[in-house]
Amino acid sequence: MVQFRLLGPVEITTDTHLVDAGPRKQQAVLAALLVDVGVLVPIEKIIDRVWDEAPPTTARGAVHSYVTRLRRALSEAAAGGDAPRLEHRHAGYVLGVRPEQVDLHRFRLLLDCARATRGDDPRRAELLREALGLWRGVPLTGLTGEWAESVRREAAQRRLGAMLDLARLETAAGRGGVVIERLREMLDEHPLVEPLSAELIRALAAVGRNAEALQVYAETRRRLAEELGADPSPDLRQAYRDALSPQGPTAGATSTAAPRRGPVLLPADVMGFTGRAEAVSTLDELAVMSEREAIAVVVAVLSGVPGVGKTALAVHWAHRARHRFPDGQLFADLRGFDASRSAVTSEQVVRGFLAALGVPVHRVPVSPDAQIGLYRDLLADKRMLVILDNAHSAEQVRPLLPGSPGSFVLVTSRNRLSGLIAGHGAHPLAVDVLTPEEAQELLTRRIGRDRVSADAGAVDHLIASCARLPLALVITAARAVTRPAFPLRALADELRQAGASLDAFHDDDPATDVRSVFACSYRALSVGAAEIFRRMSAHPRPDFGLAVAASAAALPPEQARRLLAELTAVHLLEEHAPGRWAFHDLLHTYAAELHREAENEAERREVAGRVIDHYLQTAYQSALLLHPARDPIAIADPRPGVTVAAPADHGEALAWFTSERSVLLACAELAAAYGFDTHTWQLAWSMSSFLDRTGAWRDMIAIHGLALAAARGDDRVLALSRLGIALAHTRLGGADAAVREYGHALEHFARLEDLTGQAHIHSNLARVFEQQGHHVEALDSAEHALRLYRAAGQRHWEARAISAVGWYHIAVGNHREALAHCRQALTWLREAGDRDGESATWDSLGHAHHQLGDYDQAETCYRRALAMHRQDGDRYNESLVLTHMGDNHEAAGREADARGTWRLALNILTDLGHPSADDLRSRLGRSDGPA
Repeated sequence: MVQFRLLGPVEITTDTHLVDAGPRKQQAVLAALLVDVGVLVPIEKIIDRVWDEAPPTTARGAVHSYVTRLRRALSEAAAGGDAPRLEHRHAGYVLGVRPEQVDLHRFRLLLDCARATRGDDPRRAELLREALGLWRGVPLTGLTGEWAESVRREAAQRRLGAMLDLARLETAAGRGGVVIERLREMLDEHPLVEPLSAELIRALAAVGRNAEALQVYAETRRRLAEELGADPSPDLRQAYRDALSPQGPTAGATSTAAPRRGPVLLPADVMGFTGRAEAVSTLDELAVMSEREAIAVVVAVLSGVPGVGKTALAVHWAHRARHRFPDGQLFADLRGFDASRSAVTSEQVVRGFLAALGVPVHRVPVSPDAQIGLYRDLLADKRMLVILDNAHSAEQVRPLLPGSPGSFVLVTSRNRLSGLIAGHGAHPLAVDVLTPEEAQELLTRRIGRDRVSADAGAVDHLIASCARLPLALVITAARAVTRPAFPLRALADELRQAGASLDAFHDDDPATDVRSVFACSYRALSVGAAEIFRRMSAHPRPDFGLAVAASAAALPPEQARRLLAELTAVHLLEEHAPGRWAFHDLLHTYAAELHREAENEAERREVAGRVIDHYLQTAYQSALLLHPARDPIAIADPRPGVTVAAPADHGEALAWFTSERSVLLACAELAAAYGFDTHTWQLAWSMSSFLDRTGAWRDMIAIHGLALAAARGDDRVLALSRLGIALAHTRLGGADAAVREYGHALEHFARLEDLTGQAHIHSNLARVFEQQGHHVEALDSAEHALRLYRAAGQRHWEARAISAVGWYHIAVGNHREALAHCRQALTWLREAGDRDGESATWDSLGHAHHQLGDYDQAETCYRRALAMHRQDGDRYNESLVLTHMGDNHEAAGREADARGTWRLALNILTDLGHPSADDLRSRLGRSDGPA
């Protein structure tokens, strides 16, 4: 079986040998996919991970090239068997291997299993030993950049925690000697991590090497004083005192069984707690920091959307980390967002903490300030954990912060509590929804592995319906448990029937009813924020930018930004990128419910109209930047209140279309549903060039199909829509369907007496004839189109037609005639600034020179065309030029160059799902094609 190694050098291995993973950048691409194994990794994220903040302009092409080479490496590793699939999906890649095949993920899985095992189970130590044994050196050895460093930090922190857990287990079992050398090695790597020193001292003392233990303590104390100006922690001092005794550690002195010296107010741990490994690791790191901190109390703030599991994470981690806080653990629910009870004041919490700390009622001061002073005095010089759950504001928390270092405060809130971050240096930790794997594990632990395994499809639907929100998953699991005889498929069907409603997640307890939990946050909003929250549900996708939010609310952008900031602060929205916000799926559903309740049908239609207006206006202006040569259409002015954020140039237009593609397609459907017919066909027209260039021809057929339905007998709309559908069929190789649609479009243009439109049809029909191998007919159609363009006085389109005639002259063998036509066309196209026409003409010139045996001149022309297509993001035509370049290399006797260039073309055509990929595969041979 193919295995992947990240805990050391990046390697691909089999049972018999090591497979070459390529140069450093290729290894970085492989690592970027393996860290998120089985999950779609967008190309932009791969580029960020490989090149940090300064990617080259060729980064996207380099990624495609590296992926192609990795596919070959995986095919080699499989040695004739089924190779791991490296698939392109939705502008990203997925590496389809199991987590157990990647040492980093296996390491994490083993640690999770160890933590789920009872402390006295010998299997726990075995799991930890196996996990630590996977390490071969520095993770991602040789890879540079911030992302690689962050992976190393996270893995090293988990390794540190695993080593500490193993050391405690081995020492408690009387096997302290087996971990001494490992602890020494790790202490050399992390000389200021006091728990390592403490566990090494205990392990040495347990085997009678007390003098060495005392030497470790002395060296650690010296380093702490010199480098941090700090004294040893209470736990380290206790280990030292134990080592002073010839009998070794006193009973219960190890961190796994510390005697209770203070209150333990933690709620019960969460049954079936799943995932959150990165957050747990970060909290572990902050807890270690709180031991070393000599100046201030360390504070962490867990924030996230309602129902995301902030309290569950805090409580689970607190139980796991109790040994770090021997002086006690305090817990208070501040009820900042409670549906049925008022918030708890800081004075109430302090009085409860004082009672837990053993202060008799008659000794509690009367003044709130004096109570806070006594509380802080009692916590001074102690190592305590204080959890403040469900806080509404920083003001609610500030009085409860200890006054001196040593203790650790963990706050959970739906708000970000920026006041704590700015004023007290609190560490923010955003809690997101579960990963698909974590969601499945949660259901498995709650429902049972047998039922979950029995119907994987139903489980996937349950997870999708719950949008991976822990609260929704827990409610769903509870329903499954209370109906043990029901197949999960029945529960999945119930959620499917519920549709866009939260009724499926209703619970009699307001604390666990999804709608009630969301309502607590919604009711606290200002009027303006509540309105924009409702109205943004009219947006057809959960993700959106500032301009469309301003349009939906009919507000100036800066006012909309302030309201979005209010929603973000309480996690009803997330600003996942600068100027980009997103709903959680269930919050989007909740906002839509509120929108239907608060606004009537006419008001909702007006909001949707402003959203669609925004996208149409921006798409139209972007389309003209993307393809300036297109014949423009007339669009109406936008509604009052609509903000239009038009891109400034070709690059911005391409980037905008790329980021908004799925939204624009959904907007066309929304416009059709509301009966905005003009918007529907004009959105289709505006998207056509972008969809064609990016190979999204099935989307072209779908959106122009909507336009046809909206045409209402208008010949021009019918002609343009038929033309778009026919062009998509042409690209996909569907000649019969293309000819049929071109015929209909020609009839409409003829009724309009539109010579330019008719010329467009004949120009496109030439392409179909070429695909069918009818080259003379293709040349005839192209020359007919040229005559029509001349008759219409369309000099620019005439230049394009001259170029096309040149191309078809090559097909019939008139190569020098082709050169003359293309050179004439090139001059005109440059004058017109028509990049599409110019790049196509360079390709034609290259092809003509190739046919004449002038291979070097052909190469020069092809490279000009290729550079322009890549700059314009025209991947389909890029693949065509690469194919021609490969043919040129082959004719010149450069076989290796030919195969390499064809592979680049094949990679693009495979990504686009284009049928001509099969022809290239047959040239290269099955073993050289992508997996």
